[in-house]
Amino acid sequence: MFQIPSTHMVREQATMADLPHVEIETNGSTPGDIADLETALKTRDIDGLVSGALRSDYQKSRLERMCERLGIRSWTPLWHQSGRQHVKEMIEHGFEIMITSVSAEGLDETWLGHVLTQDSFVDLEALAAKHRFHVEGEGGEYETLVLAGPHLKGRLDVEFTTHWDGVRGHVELH
Repeated sequence: MFQIPSTHMVREQATMADLPHVEIETNGSTPGDIADLETALKTRDIDGLVSGALRSDYQKSRLERMCERLGIRSWTPLWHQSGRQHVKEMIEHGFEIMITSVSAEGLDETWLGHVLTQDSFVDLEALAAKHRFHVEGEGGEYETLVLAGPHLKGRLDVEFTTHWDGVRGHVELH
């Protein structure tokens, strides 16, 4: 349910956005992932949780149930918006989005480490239509890392090694 690749970069992103960083450890297994999050959030003075889910009823409903148990609000501002439009507008507004893993037919090793541009997003759209995957990656077809954006002071400078098994792959950030 939670994105694992590149999460170690979130601390630096938070610093660049002048936001506090709170790390919550989980092994990512179901249902332990939500239990770990819920346990950590119980000790926080918060009134809500924001999720970037676009389509996953599974993710949204699990987070909403947890928030109900905690007595806090669950907010998914992107819910059921066009994933295509969402990514397109992020690129147009200056977000530098690097693809960190691919696992869908049509996405090969050339996409690993690629920073999306308006032109390459057109190529991604064509591949998504041809191979029938979500162009925004909402089904796990690919994972991303935001290197820069209007909310960040500066840009993440990353070095990586590419791992490709002939079908899927990921970048290992150094």
